[in-house]
Amino acid sequence: MGVTRRQLLWAGAGIGAAGALAACSSGKGGSTDTAASGSASEQPRSGGTLKVGALGKASAVTRDPHGTQANESDYLILSLVYDTLTVPGDRTNTAPRLAAGWKPSEDLKTWRFTVADGAKFHDGTPVTADDVVWSLKRLRATPSGASRLPGIKPEGITAEDARTVVLVSDYANADLPLLTRLTTFVLKKGTGDDAIATAPGTGPFKLDWFRDGNARLVRNDDWYGGKVLLDAVEVSIFESPQAMANALLAGQIDVASNVGAVAARTAEARKDVQILRRPNDMAMPIVMRTADGPFADPRVREALRLAVDRDAMVKQVLSGYGTVGNDVLGTGDPAFAKDLPQRRRDLDKARQLLAEAGFDSAKTYDLLTTEDISGLAESATLFATQVREAGVKINVVKQDSKIFWDASWLKAPLYTTYWGTNDSVVFFASKTMVSESGQNEAGWKEPSFDEAYRKALGTADTAERATALHRLQEIEYAKSGYLLWGMADGIDLAGAPVRNLPRLPGYGRVQLEKTWLAR
Repeated sequence: MGVTRRQLLWAGAGIGAAGALAACSSGKGGSTDTAASGSASEQPRSGGTLKVGALGKASAVTRDPHGTQANESDYLILSLVYDTLTVPGDRTNTAPRLAAGWKPSEDLKTWRFTVADGAKFHDGTPVTADDVVWSLKRLRATPSGASRLPGIKPEGITAEDARTVVLVSDYANADLPLLTRLTTFVLKKGTGDDAIATAPGTGPFKLDWFRDGNARLVRNDDWYGGKVLLDAVEVSIFESPQAMANALLAGQIDVASNVGAVAARTAEARKDVQILRRPNDMAMPIVMRTADGPFADPRVREALRLAVDRDAMVKQVLSGYGTVGNDVLGTGDPAFAKDLPQRRRDLDKARQLLAEAGFDSAKTYDLLTTEDISGLAESATLFATQVREAGVKINVVKQDSKIFWDASWLKAPLYTTYWGTNDSVVFFASKTMVSESGQNEAGWKEPSFDEAYRKALGTADTAERATALHRLQEIEYAKSGYLLWGMADGIDLAGAPVRNLPRLPGYGRVQLEKTWLAR
């Protein structure tokens, strides 16, 4: 999953879009956690080493904060060492981090971000606007840079003074701070590629050592963001959710991160294990290529949407740890169009549409998938079984993760994908659906959608904006290349002593500075 793919998987929660408009002044991107907090009378305490398991493969390890992170373990480590300008918030969708605040121009094209007071790198060097500008330009220069910073060209990233970074968008963008939450990791200006792996960050933890995807990070006592409670975090890489869950149940690790529904069911009988559940955390759509090929005809795409049994998918693939989807991404957005009719299975209508489209039912079509996360490949298999009843023959092809994301993602006529976030409808539109998106997963180019997107981004008035966002979702629902059958809950398993694990989804759940151990 190209970079940002994987990084976007971890992006933050969408609680409200309008909040990004105002300059921010309070709150960190951390979280509160009730299920994993123990007694209400307990007081957070400092100390201890938290052992965290995360999915990943040694063959895909990367150390570059701006590179392609195909491992969740890599992204966790990088997120603890480096800071982004903004993060998901508890009460707003975009909260301050390395940027203490931000303010737009009247036309919503120019945004000024102020570097947080006291922010410094792990070697003691103060963070300047020049460091941020250099980092964002380096990020922008990556193959997927346009998607990471949509609408912002390198020449539109400048420093106004020592603490002020100016971002100029090609178009009015009321959500620009939201779009910078993700991969805006800041490094020191001029860091050479040969020094990236050990480059000092600004985050709550400092890298102690790194070995083959495993790492130990120690507390940054000088973190500008406040007191960090844990002495250290040790991250261990696991190639399967089951192996990670077994390690947790055996007491070898304290947290099994994003371990999936099957492991949660297994752990339900264990009173010494906490199950942290983040409802509707992960989107698990099937992508149908719209640009060409057998699924380019919108009637065929509609037929597949009507052929799937969404309730059965959620029940069997997610073991009930999830909810039915309705083909629009961004269900956590307050502006999500709940009034769109819920698609339900209609095999007769599906067959009719396929016939009208002249779909060749004699052929067998490959559905490409991978086993990156629990349930992904299983969803493909069950989907293939279901749509056969409508006359569509599917051959499920499981690919190695690297092959899948390098060769199939963005290119194949039919494939599974997932997004470890439940962000705003604008977020997904900008990353995956507008015509110029670098991660346009379905190759979708729809002028009316692009127009609605621009309208929504450029509108500050709340009522007008709501209307524009609804129109955006109507078009997505009717024409896009997504079949979003369900939203999976995010699930961590934690040992009994773990307290205050983040509850926010996506990028929000890797903020461990407030987590502590009751032992």
